[in-house]
Amino acid sequence: MFQPRIPVNPTPAKQPVPVVTPTAIKQPHHTPAAPCGCQHHTPAPVIPAPSRPAVQLTPVSVVAVVGGGVAVVLVVGAVLVSLLLAVAVTGASLAICALVIRSLITTDAKRR
Repeated sequence: MFQPRIPVNPTPAKQPVPVVTPTAIKQPHHTPAAPCGCQHHTPAPVIPAPSRPAVQLTPVSVVAVVGGGVAVVLVVGAVLVSLLLAVAVTGASLAICALVIRSLITTDAKRR
């Protein structure tokens, strides 16, 4: 399973395909004054990167970001408070149900 597999030719002889590793092709160097038949490419001009930051923060965008952050904090806070309130109401109602059931059991035991 972990052993390498050698590809096989699709010919009927099923001979292994030799592994060929690519090598770098060396171009012959010559003096620029000598005429030659090869084509020389001049490198593309390098465009300098802009010196200003990619994100421009204007006063309006800063106010919008701060307002959005405040809105997110308020929404998350409201959700967490409502969850806490739901747990508290559930616990109180279970405590009241337990007291009512306990009083019913004790009054029923006293009557007998």
